[in-house]
Amino acid sequence: MTHQFTRHALDPSRLACRFDLLSEDTPLNKIMKATVLRLARLSRRPANQQRLRELAFVYADITEEPVSALRWDQVVLDRTNRSWQELFSMARLFLQNRYQTTTGGGGEGTAMLFEMNALFEEYVGRLIVRALAGTGLTVSLQAGRLFCLNAEDSGRALFQTKPDILIRQRGAVIHVIDTKWKRISARIDDPKQGVSQADVYQMMAYAQLYRAPRLTLLYPHYPGLGAEDAVHARYRITGQTTTLETASIAVSNSRQMLAKLRDLIGGGDRPELDASGNEGTSASIAAS
Repeated sequence: MTHQFTRHALDPSRLACRFDLLSEDTPLNKIMKATVLRLARLSRRPANQQRLRELAFVYADITEEPVSALRWDQVVLDRTNRSWQELFSMARLFLQNRYQTTTGGGGEGTAMLFEMNALFEEYVGRLIVRALAGTGLTVSLQAGRLFCLNAEDSGRALFQTKPDILIRQRGAVIHVIDTKWKRISARIDDPKQGVSQADVYQMMAYAQLYRAPRLTLLYPHYPGLGAEDAVHARYRITGQTTTLETASIAVSNSRQMLAKLRDLIGGGDRPELDASGNEGTSASIAAS
């Protein structure tokens, strides 16, 4: 008001005012741009690279500064930009090569969790595809999709199945493998090895629908099961010639896993098919 009635007293067309000149080129945006550029050099996944290129376009007008010149002390996080707090903390981790401590303290951090059932299934499935390449056997992941039931009134198919891994020979399913990210016990501790009854029922349904002579429940190996991963037990399904086995495999080394998966799949009694696709005679497996 003082400025208006003194400096502009003779020129009422001018209005004295005070305002903030807002700019996108803020310390926070410079830090975010530096983080995007750093991650673009590190990322190897095409989808991430595409997303980072899009973000780099958004930050095209922001001044690019070296990490050493970034002004972390000038970043002010208040109620207007509080939603950037987590991103700012992650940017500090990436740009300053920091890491989170998991031993104690009151600091906040970021965790990334994986659904291990799905990860184990996908990992084993892809390795089996590689292990059986060139053998004449074909591998299908999350395939089959046969239904358990048909409604009598409408004929509608219900309760679709999706076995983790189907192995075929000349078009016929000869082996069904279902992965389980669970810890089974040694047979000396428990004759059933802690295998879930629901998992057994599931495999029996696969035996009925896919007519596979061999079924495997595959678990991750751990030292309590013995020195080496292997087939731990074989069972014959009552009234059938189909066998169900429990096995474990160590996941620490993919090259070793390839060889062991070949042994696991080729080591069982797999019926050979004749030219018409019918099963020939296979060796008998004693129930364990």
